[in-house]
Amino acid sequence: MSVDALAADPVATRPASSGGGLWRYILIRLVLIIPTVLILVTLVFFLMRITGDPITAALGGRLPPDQLAARVHQAGYDRPVLIQYFEYLGKILQGDFGTTITDGQPVTQVLLTYGSATLELAIYALIVAFAVSIPLGLVAAHRRDKWQDASLRIMAILAYATPIFFVGLLLKLVFSVWLGWMPVSGRASTQTELLMSGVNTPTGIYLLDAIRLGNGPAIGDVLWHAILPALALGLLTAGIFLRLIRTNVIGTLGQQYVTSGRSRGVSEYRLVTKHAFRPALIPIITVMGLQIALLLSGAILTETTFEWKGIGFMLSEYLKARDFVAVQGIVVMIAVIVAVTNFIVDIVAAMIDPRVRY
Repeated sequence: MSVDALAADPVATRPASSGGGLWRYILIRLVLIIPTVLILVTLVFFLMRITGDPITAALGGRLPPDQLAARVHQAGYDRPVLIQYFEYLGKILQGDFGTTITDGQPVTQVLLTYGSATLELAIYALIVAFAVSIPLGLVAAHRRDKWQDASLRIMAILAYATPIFFVGLLLKLVFSVWLGWMPVSGRASTQTELLMSGVNTPTGIYLLDAIRLGNGPAIGDVLWHAILPALALGLLTAGIFLRLIRTNVIGTLGQQYVTSGRSRGVSEYRLVTKHAFRPALIPIITVMGLQIALLLSGAILTETTFEWKGIGFMLSEYLKARDFVAVQGIVVMIAVIVAVTNFIVDIVAAMIDPRVRY
């Protein structure tokens, strides 16, 4: 690469930064997690109290008034709300997110039991999102303002604007009901689930457990059940990534180092897929934290539509049961996960993005 091209390449020209500056940046971002989580916890706590105490909301009308009052008093929900709030904060600091009213499970146990299913679905959805958005985003950028670009932009808008439950129901109608190719719901067939129940120390991620069994049909069955949910959730993110890749590749294609490469006879394919694509990935990584939140919110509808028993599915079940202790704990835990994920993404982006100063 020539001196001019080097000077124009945003990745190659990152200024040297001291290690102390990076650590200071990391410390600041870490400290900012605390008020973020605190605000979310506070909002969730008081919003849950708008309808009254959780015991009355979940069991009101199903227990005699004296028994209901005894349950409320035993749980401490008849005390002033501020006292309950500060007590709840203290429990969270100890890792106690409460106990569900409907089935008496610690919320942390619910998260451990069903969180792996949501993680597995999110990974599948990200694979779909990248597999769809990267090649199509490059094509849209290369064929800028032509019919291919216009078609792909419309497709991207439809992908993230269409309600995810509608996409899920449409996929089930076409591929499960009409064509009969795909399973309607679930993470695996009953036979496969029985096989995986014999795995020692299961991870809860069905694909890993099936691989540990060394059972080819079980692996295929797990992947077959994952196709439609992964498509429904992955296309939502793919639409956003496609437009980001297109916009940023178009920007980098106009940079001087790309023009210099084109004048030296570098092939258009190499210019698009290597020289223009790598800098275009920076904004994708930057917004990845936001997409984690989008994936988790989309997982609630996806898991409900396909009866994929993860955190989203359980959250909808607890909402229907008006078990606000479970809902509050799950939402707070999701908020913590999103905040920590954003922190990690910010650090990665700061290390690779030359525009970030620290």
